[in-house]
Amino acid sequence: MADTSATSARPWTRPHDWAEVVLGVVLALSPLWLDTSTAAMWTMIVLGALIAIDGLASLAMPGMVYGEGIQIVLGALAVVSPWVMSYTDLTGAAWTSWIVGALTIIAGAAALPLASTAHRTAGQH
Repeated sequence: MADTSATSARPWTRPHDWAEVVLGVVLALSPLWLDTSTAAMWTMIVLGALIAIDGLASLAMPGMVYGEGIQIVLGALAVVSPWVMSYTDLTGAAWTSWIVGALTIIAGAAALPLASTAHRTAGQH
């Protein structure tokens, strides 16, 4: 059986964090191909960039447990953003925010145990 603690402690190796980077990039760039309002566009760009940046930070520092918590919060913000920023009538933008947000929450939650293991293994505090 493979030792997952060794893999989870190595930078740039966790697929959950790579998924978060891709999800963030998709959300940030989606206003290029979707109809959006100004509020929807900037919300998607900013949240997408933050998700991607936090995913990159988690990849670089695998023991940074709070990074996964931040991912979950950013995913939740993406899920509620169509209602808060009033773009539920822009179907493509709203569904993109809901789907990317939900997948970001799932990826962050799935990476949390790996980050905790890497944190313990590396002795990071």
